[in-house]
Amino acid sequence: MNTIKIFLFIFALSFLSCEEVIDLELNEATPKLVIEASLNHFPQQGVTSFPKIKLSLTAPFFENEIPPVTTAEVTITDEEGTIFPIPHSENGSYIGDFEVQPNTTYTLQIIYEGEIYTATNQLVSAVPIEFVEQTDDAGFSGEDIELKAFFTDPAGAENYYFFEGLSEKGNIYDAISDEFFNGNLIFGYYLVEDIEPGDVVRFNLYGINEQNYNFIFTLLQQGDSPAGPFETQPATVRGNIVNETNPTNFPLGYFRISEAYTFTYTVQ
Repeated sequence: MNTIKIFLFIFALSFLSCEEVIDLELNEATPKLVIEASLNHFPQQGVTSFPKIKLSLTAPFFENEIPPVTTAEVTITDEEGTIFPIPHSENGSYIGDFEVQPNTTYTLQIIYEGEIYTATNQLVSAVPIEFVEQTDDAGFSGEDIELKAFFTDPAGAENYYFFEGLSEKGNIYDAISDEFFNGNLIFGYYLVEDIEPGDVVRFNLYGINEQNYNFIFTLLQQGDSPAGPFETQPATVRGNIVNETNPTNFPLGYFRISEAYTFTYTVQ
């Protein structure tokens, strides 16, 4: 028996002694500009959101940090030709000081390293979140808390929405189409681990157009939506922003203008 034990010990050591660290050499593509541009109009009294644009560069697969872009020239121009500069604030975030107006077309322009990126969009309407329904027997365990934020879709038109459920315990994102729910009550779904009574969840509902819907829907399908829609993706998803100077060097990201409603719920 002792002979067998010694043999097994020597056999195991032979595998350990053969360990070798392998460094993978991956091809690195030229970094692309990543643009997250949101203009939101909140009809609710006392809620204001100024234009915010986040710029960064794509990074190699094994990099832990995303390089921010801090040297771009960013402007938004309305249909009357009024130009609103969007200055850099910090860490790649550019924040404007004007409020988006309804029934107005806006053009985003970003100049970075001699190339011009543009996109044009209009405000897309949304509807208020009316109420939140809570159940306490959801999930695989049957003991998780599940929240549904309900809103009524307007009848007679194609509508698309970007839905967020945000809390300290985790975030949920979804792109919703009214294709099968036109004119009916729809809900956005929120279920994360460890949510418990007393936690506060903020629900945001944004009106988006079909192009933005297709972009966000595809992005979320590729990634793990609770981790955020702009984590590393297995394939390139192109948005609605073009490079006017060099079309082959297209950016990643989106430009959307949304009417938005917010609803805060405390878990019971």
